[in-house]
This record gives sequence, structure tokens and C-alpha cells, in this order.
Amino acid sequence: MKPTRCLLLAASSLSMLAAPLAHAQAWPQKPIRIVVTFSPGGSSDIVARLLQPALQEKLGQTVIVDNKPGAGSTIGANEVARAAPDGYTLLLSNTAPMSISPFMMEKAPYDPVKSFSHIAYIGSVPNVFVVHPSVPARTMPDLVKWINAQATPVNYGSGGVGSIGHIVGEMFKQQYKLRMEHVPYKGSSPMHNDLLGGTLQFAVDTLTQNVPYMKEGKLAGIAVTSRARAPMAPSVPSVVEVGYPRLVADNFLGISAPAGTPAEVVDKVNKAVAEVVARPDVARRLSDMGVESEAMSAAEFTRFVTTQVNEWAPAVKASGARLN
Repeated sequence: MKPTRCLLLAASSLSMLAAPLAHAQAWPQKPIRIVVTFSPGGSSDIVARLLQPALQEKLGQTVIVDNKPGAGSTIGANEVARAAPDGYTLLLSNTAPMSISPFMMEKAPYDPVKSFSHIAYIGSVPNVFVVHPSVPARTMPDLVKWINAQATPVNYGSGGVGSIGHIVGEMFKQQYKLRMEHVPYKGSSPMHNDLLGGTLQFAVDTLTQNVPYMKEGKLAGIAVTSRARAPMAPSVPSVVEVGYPRLVADNFLGISAPAGTPAEVVDKVNKAVAEVVARPDVARRLSDMGVESEAMSAAEFTRFVTTQVNEWAPAVKASGARLN
């Protein structure tokens, strides 16, 4: 083969090898969408909108928060799982679509581990057992007594079917043989309308959006579903502290993408999220919201999600909760 032809072939081969890398290094070249699996106003939405401007600044591209609630948060998660793995469609992943809802379905539309590239951990926030002030209970034992004393099953609200509040409520109901009926809402905001008005008397919901109402005396926090008290609600005991350790349940928050997302993009997103979460102003806001942050590599976050799935799946199946 002539030397000139050899050089041309070599140059062509190098060009072909370099093209994918150059493409990955060029990311991002257009707006990035973060899909939130709940309606506006919930903890996932609040965190996504907190990170949005800082991520835009860090990545140099517009970041859009897109709420896609429904079907126990599987609609939004499935949309991301089926999206092109190019880094332009991300998921504000959380406990519901990863660890709960897939195990409430006869056939889940995605695998919570294999269908995603789990990129960055943001943090976790506990749930809270919360009641309208008219309920004569301020402790977990008193709540159990009050529920048992009612002539009809007590309705309890959550942010939706498949939410962590839903499952914790079902665990509470089954473990302590209580007469309770789940009332699902399309997010925490519409649920609070009924809870604050007294139409709904009891709920299990993410701590973040309930603290302002608790501080104002409009709602009463009974216990948080963590091993220790939450810094943002130090007067509310943990379920472990009051003798209900089987109700420990934190809602994790992170960033995931479709499986097969290029490693270079995963690395950029992981670093960007870690840097943004560590910024003093963002870290302070997250702490004020009750989100306990921790830096994780993409591999560590993937192992974390896998562990969550393995731990939650049996409890969800045992709860008997189902998504139609």
C-alpha cells in the first residue's frame, strides 16, 4: 500500500475515533430538561427549581424544569428512561419512581436500576406524620389511640399513589392493625388545601413543605420518619425515638438519565451537581428545607439506588398497595 494512502487511512481512522469524544466534550450545546415526577410545590420540584439557576450558570445552558406527574410518578420516569441518552433529558430521581411505584405494578414500564444512568445524589429528606390541630393527638401512641377510637376508618392523605407517604401510611396501617383509608392527591399542594381546611385530618408527607404550617400552628407534627430528629424541625421526635423504628423512611433526591448516557456527560453532570450543592447559598437552602446532602460519585449513587430498591421492594409488596 502506498505511503500516502496509509496516511490517509490513518487520518480517517483517527478522525472517526475522535468524533464521538469531541461530540461528548461539546456537551451541552442546547437546553437541558430536568423532569420532575410530581406537581409543582412538592420537595422534588422545590429542589429542582433551587438547583436550576446554579446549574444553568455552571453548565452554560438553559435548564428547564418540566413537571410530569402521574401514575405514582412513573409517567415522568418512564419518559426519561425512553429518551435519547444524550444528557439533554434528566430526571429528578427520588424514592417514589425508583424504589416504590415499580413494585406496585403488575408489569413496570422500566427497571429502576438498569433503565437509568444514576448520576448524582443530592440528599434525602424525611417524611412527617402530620395532623390538623383539631385532632386530639400529639404523639404517635395518641395518634394510634385516636384512630382506633373512630367509628369509621380514618382517611390519611399523601402526595399521590406510590409516594413514599402513601407506602409509609400503609406500613403504619398494617403493622399496627389500624382502620385507615388512603386518599391520594396529585401532589402535596392540593392535599394541603384539604388538610389546612380540616376536610382531611391526617397525612404522611415530606417534611419540607409542612414545616412552615407547623411553625404557624396550622398543622401539628407528630413524628418524622428518620432515625434522628430533623434539624429543620428539632421539636418533632423521630419514629425511632418514640418506639416506631419500622417506619423509618427517607425520601432521597438525585439526578438520573437514560441508560447509556456517555461517561463524559455523566462525569460533567456529577461534578456540576456536586459543586452546586456544595455552594454555601445552595447548601444553606437545602439544609433549611431539611435535605441532608452528601457527595457521591455516579458509581456510589448507583449502588445507593440499588440498595434502596432492594430494601423497599419487599415492604412495598407486603403493603398490598397497587397502581392500577
